Amino acid sequence: MLARRHVVLAICAMAAAALVQTASAAAIGRFASANFAAANKAGDPVVVHIDATWCPTCKAQKPVLAKLLAGGKYAGFKGFYVDYDSEKPVMRELSAPDRSTILVFAKGKEVARSVGDTSEEKIAALLDKAL
Repeated sequence: MLARRHVVLAICAMAAAALVQTASAAAIGRFASANFAAANKAGDPVVVHIDATWCPTCKAQKPVLAKLLAGGKYAGFKGFYVDYDSEKPVMRELSAPDRSTILVFAKGKEVARSVGDTSEEKIAALLDKAL
């Protein structure tokens, strides 16, 4: 009986993790130059995350960004992620050569950037610069 309970708890934990990943994916979309340009032209605050699937720092940043962008004062942000391994031209366009880089734009201009921050407070302070 105890073993079944552990299996059920493990399945519930995996389901919860999948929901968090889905929420993260919904809050931050894949970078496309046209969408990025449109968001900047509209004057929306924008955040771009240079991400690598194998990077532990990037993995720590994802849920923090997803949580912050999910509501409250950051709900108006447009979020994009750039794949570090396959989107080098985009990284050159953004002058962002490192993974785990977070760039913040306000009214079409970059106002802040950070490399390697995983603290919710520091990332929130970064996003605040676009408000």
